[in-house]
This record gives sequence, structure tokens and C-alpha cells, in this order.
Amino acid sequence: MKSAKPYIEKNKERFLDELIELLKIPSISADSAYKKDVLKTAEAVKKQLEKAGCDSVEICETPGYPIVYGEKLIDKKLPTILVYGHYDVQPPDPMDLWESPPFEPVIKKTELHPEGAIFARGSCDDKGQMYMHVKALEYMTETDQLPCNVKFMIEGEEEVGSESLGWFVERNREKLANDVILISDTGMIAPDVPSITTGLRGLSYVEVEVTGPNRDLHSGLYGGAVANPINVLTKMIASLHDENNHITIPGFYDDVENLSKTERDKMAEAPFNLEKYEKAIGINSVYGEKGYSTNERNSIRPTLDVNGIWGGYIGEGAKTVIASKAFAKISMRLVPNQDWKKITELFTKHFESIAPKGVSVKVKPHHGGQAYVTPIDSLGYKAAEKAYEETFGKTPIPQRSGGSIPIVALFEKELKSKTILMGFGLDSDAIHSPNEHFGIWNYLKGIETIPQFYHYFTEMSK
Repeated sequence: MKSAKPYIEKNKERFLDELIELLKIPSISADSAYKKDVLKTAEAVKKQLEKAGCDSVEICETPGYPIVYGEKLIDKKLPTILVYGHYDVQPPDPMDLWESPPFEPVIKKTELHPEGAIFARGSCDDKGQMYMHVKALEYMTETDQLPCNVKFMIEGEEEVGSESLGWFVERNREKLANDVILISDTGMIAPDVPSITTGLRGLSYVEVEVTGPNRDLHSGLYGGAVANPINVLTKMIASLHDENNHITIPGFYDDVENLSKTERDKMAEAPFNLEKYEKAIGINSVYGEKGYSTNERNSIRPTLDVNGIWGGYIGEGAKTVIASKAFAKISMRLVPNQDWKKITELFTKHFESIAPKGVSVKVKPHHGGQAYVTPIDSLGYKAAEKAYEETFGKTPIPQRSGGSIPIVALFEKELKSKTILMGFGLDSDAIHSPNEHFGIWNYLKGIETIPQFYHYFTEMSK
């Protein structure tokens, strides 16, 4: 396949302008106030897929937000690649930490992005990376180089658990039939160190509620005489880790996959600068489970983290109350062999058991998903490896990610397909955080590399 560089250079400004327009739409799936914007984004994605060359594009209704499905089928004898992405984004909060409005994209140069980066919510996760695939298709159709069939499935609920996606996949197995699934919702080690994500952690996400008295009480009249739900909740949460930062829930580690020394040594070959890592996120020391490196802690080991905690009076000034209730949101990242439903049950049973007298506890499961590992000897991985070698001039490093894309395990179960994760973002791109951004170089490099994957996968499938 010819290099896409000349085509990309000729259309660079248009590619950027189109992505910026998409980023202006606040498609926040977690907040019903933005429902019209989420639906508007689905329409925008449909329009761009049609322009890129899909012969058929439809907005498929689900019990939740719709899925945009498109296809370009040139020969049933050729392989079929299914591209998955999502058009919804995380809430932008806290707003006061954004240097520019989250839905008014701006391009700024940074140390890691000397050619500039687009700062906006969703720029990297996942509108920018999803849109690389749309533009890659445009290049292949416009230059008559599409070597195989392609299908697109772009959803609007990834940031809230992809609840409707399973419903859709189960009812559309034939429509979605494919030889490999391609996703860009991950990252790479560095611009000069390409990598392919071979593993994802699973997820169990819960919300807990601790209730004490039947109303907020005067802290002077009742303090010391009744259980304070906020005090109790913080003690309960603190007890979930021991002095070695090992999770104390009984049975939590029973099914954890333990990697061999050989595998851990291979992981350690990936370039990593601890000092730069600490500096990038503004800490003076790393922290985590004893006996594991930083890169192991955030990829091959399970975790438990509080994502939010609240209760009582948090307004300006003072209000002396013992709150009636206290709440927290807790996520557990899981590794291969850990079943998220089992872990949710273990957490619930343990958390209820450690509640002291004087309070009651409720655990509300939100969503979850299984961990996933793709073999590096698969046809898809080998094709991706060749694609990176073609455009980066070096062999990519296989690496496991600490993040979760629960639908990957669902795809393998329902569609019997392996997934290849070709991400072009960087860890420093602040996804899910204020000032999220995506490098222009990374965006264009993705558009350049993706067509090579199509080429090599088709060639190797013969």
C-alpha cells in the first residue's frame, strides 16, 4: 500500500477542522441534560462516515443511546475488519481546572507535543482516536486502495458502562460478523516508542452508602454519642488496604493471574523514567502494592480506589452537623481470571460485614467488565506490528494497559473475534481529567498507520 503521507499533508487542515467541530459538541453520556448533544454527535458521526466512503450508514436505536453502524463491503471473499469506537465523553468537571473551555477546542504546543495538541474533552478519549479511522477509510476509498471489507460500530455509552452495546451485539451477530476487531482507545509509550496494547484490566464499579441517624444532628448535642457516618465510612475505606497496600477483601486475590519472572522481565524492558513520571503528575514519590514496580502496579495487578466521597456540609463557612448519610464511589481494576461479578459480590459481602453497630450500609453496583489479553502470535497482532514498522520505522513493544474496555471481552464471547488495540495517545494526554488533549502528530500518525494494518491483515489472510 502506498504511503498516506502525501494525502494527509494535503488534507491536514481539513482533518483538524473536522475533528474540532466534532469536539465542540458536549456529548456527555453520564448527564441526561446533554441528551440532545449526544444524539447530535451520533448524527455528525453518521454524516462523516458517509462522506468517508461507507456505502451504508445507519443510526441504530438501543434501549439507551444509539449506535452508529456503517459498512463498506467490496468482496465477501475478502477479510472483514470491524472498527469500534465511541462518540460519548466524560463530564469535564472540575471546570475551574481547565485552562480553556472543555468544548471550545484550542491548539497549543507542549513539551511532548511540539507540533501542537488539541485541548478539549474527548480529544483523545475517544473522538480523536475514533476519527482517525474515519479519515483512514477516506484515504483508502479516495485513492482506491481499500483492500478488504470494513464495518464501523461507534457507540454512545462507553463512558457509562456500554450497557446497550451488549444488547445490540447479541441481536446483530450476523451484521457484525468479522475477522478481526480494531480499536483505538488506548495509548502508546512515547512518540518514538510505538507500542501495542495486549492486555486490559477488568472493572467493578460500586457506590456505597452509610446511614446513621434519621436526620442531620447538632454535632455539639449529639457528638460522641452516636456513630458519625462520615467517620465510619472513612475508617471502613481505610481498612480495605493493609500496610503493604494489599487489598484486604477475603478471596479478592484467589483468581489473580500471576505472571512468570520471564514475563515480568520482558515488561521491564519497556523504557520508563521514574523521575519524569513523578514530575509529570506532580508527586514526590510513587505509592502502591509492595513487591511490584510502578508499571506492574498499574497494569498486571488489581487495585481498589475511591473515586469520590461526600456527605455532610461542604459549603462555605461552618455548619456543625453530624450527617445522616455518607457516600463513596469505588472502582476496582481487575486482572485476567478475576470475574467482575464475583468481585462485586465479595466486596459487597465484606463491606457490609465490617460496618459497626449504629450504622447501616448499602452497596449499589454500577457497571463492570472482564479483563482481556490478546496473544502476540495472532494474525491481527502480527499485521499491526508490520503496520507500525512501516510508519514508525521500528518494531512496537507489546504492553498491558491499566485501563478497562469491558466490551473487548464481550466481543470475543459474542462475535468470536480477537481485538487489536492500536492506540496513539500518550499517558500525559490527561484523559478523564481537566485539559485533556491529543497531539496533532499522533492524530495524523494514526491516520497514516491504520491503512497499513488493513493492507497487512489482508495480505496475511491469504
